[in-house]
Amino acid sequence: MVSIAESAPDAAALAVAERSGLGAHEPPNPDAEMLRWSRFLEATEAEGPGVRAALWVQGCSVRCPGCFNPHMWAPRGATLGDAVALGKDWAAQAAAAGAEGLTLLGGEPFDQADAVADVAEAFRAAGLSVMSFSGYTFERLQCLATRRRDVARLLEATDLLCDGPYLRDFPDARRPWIGSTNQGIRALTPRYADRVREIDAHGERDRLEVRIAADGTVAVNGWADEASLDDLLYDLGVRDDAPGAHRHGRAHERKETVS
Repeated sequence: MVSIAESAPDAAALAVAERSGLGAHEPPNPDAEMLRWSRFLEATEAEGPGVRAALWVQGCSVRCPGCFNPHMWAPRGATLGDAVALGKDWAAQAAAAGAEGLTLLGGEPFDQADAVADVAEAFRAAGLSVMSFSGYTFERLQCLATRRRDVARLLEATDLLCDGPYLRDFPDARRPWIGSTNQGIRALTPRYADRVREIDAHGERDRLEVRIAADGTVAVNGWADEASLDDLLYDLGVRDDAPGAHRHGRAHERKETVS
């Protein structure tokens, strides 16, 4: 598989990422039937092109320093469920909510590629698109796919891929969705090829969504730097999942409790 269109990584940052060794290991290959997941939204406008469902999987073996979601590194704490059944149910929810596709985040989707592929294929079967994030590079995933059917399945079910480990010392403020300049945005099917070309030529701003539950919990998803999030959520109380200080990256499932 080759990318049809791409916003390529910055060469200098990519070289640093390669020297770091992040994502150079063999991904695990767990039980193909059970999905470990953390959060699902049936509709959001901050996790890729258009209105999309978003699934945060639980467990990541890449573990980039400065990751915004270190609470999703360990497999423990996950909700477990049958991947095929969940995929069909979530695809129906997303379609009813007016979503055009699914975004897979985490955690690391390719660390449980078979189960995540079941979900992705359910969305594809419903006529919806699939966007995947990975701390592994596209080249690494392509190599793995030649001998790992689980990785090949998830790549084949992906229309839009954001790839590569996050490097906090190389923040990317020009392109949406990704956190650092070593990462790529790649259209693997024609569906988002024009959008990727537009991003590569002109850039695009990130989006951030804030949801306030009836119990006063504030959940934030999307992309922003830590300083902007602190300004936005100032004086809301104690943060439940504080992973560290001052970096540019994903604001997935940041939670505050209103005091």
